[in-house]
Amino acid sequence: MKDYAVRRILSAIPVALGVVTMVFMIIHLTPGDPVEIMLGENAAATDKEALRRELKLDRPILEQYGAFLFGLARFDLGKSLYTKKSVFDSIKERYAATAQLALCAMALALILAIPAGVMAAAKKDTWADRGSMAMSLIGVSMPSFWLGPLLILLFAIELKWLPVAGRGGFASLVLPSITLGTAMAAILSRLTRAAMIESLNEEYVVTATAKGLSGRVVLFKHALANALLPVVTVAGLQLGALLAGAIITETIFSWPGLGRLTVQAINARDYPLVQGCVLTIAMSYVTVNLAVDLIYAVIDPRVRLK
Repeated sequence: MKDYAVRRILSAIPVALGVVTMVFMIIHLTPGDPVEIMLGENAAATDKEALRRELKLDRPILEQYGAFLFGLARFDLGKSLYTKKSVFDSIKERYAATAQLALCAMALALILAIPAGVMAAAKKDTWADRGSMAMSLIGVSMPSFWLGPLLILLFAIELKWLPVAGRGGFASLVLPSITLGTAMAAILSRLTRAAMIESLNEEYVVTATAKGLSGRVVLFKHALANALLPVVTVAGLQLGALLAGAIITETIFSWPGLGRLTVQAINARDYPLVQGCVLTIAMSYVTVNLAVDLIYAVIDPRVRLK
């Protein structure tokens, strides 16, 4: 396992370098002069030149790239043009809120989805199966921009059980986590059901049943362990999307996360902050994919031999 983890981490390094290069090039090759976009075409030439020097855009592109990599190695992504705060510090503050919300939503989704999917597969074509899949269909059909305000109206305004918005204690996490986790739970439960039905028809499961093992051992120890591979894949992709910032949910609940920060930076045309946010989002995907590959190897030891 240790050798596999080292190989996988080493193979992620060129991917991460490619991501960093892509982010740098996309920001710099976007059509239009970023200085004019930020200051406006009618800004004074001296102001434009000063900003160009501040952003180091007056230097050759390779020199800018080298300075960008050097700054990145020191966790220095420059300063926001408007708040004058360090971009790294601004992202660090907001990323903690996004990670907290994403992990809570993912935990909620897994707690709901895996038992529902296993039960639906074990009791295929019964009322339990149909009821579980009907609930998942309802869950996946409710978009967050509809479910979020509905939860606020019911639990925050009408019943006054939970806060309307903002980031405070545990209570403030409940409604945004339900908003984000409901659709994910619906997708994962359907996926778990399909994977479990396939696993239950495999020969090793039939053999385990023929040996006289209890239904619970066959279901959870043999069938579920194999069925978790596709579930982990999709859950990893969903977690990556959440860490990128669930913009709609963060906006509805005024959650101070990375998604809202990215939108604010784009609206303010804050060039260094936009670059830092995009880079953080891209690296989140790389990190989550690496974690998913390592979890694969834990669930299925055959992966380590490939």
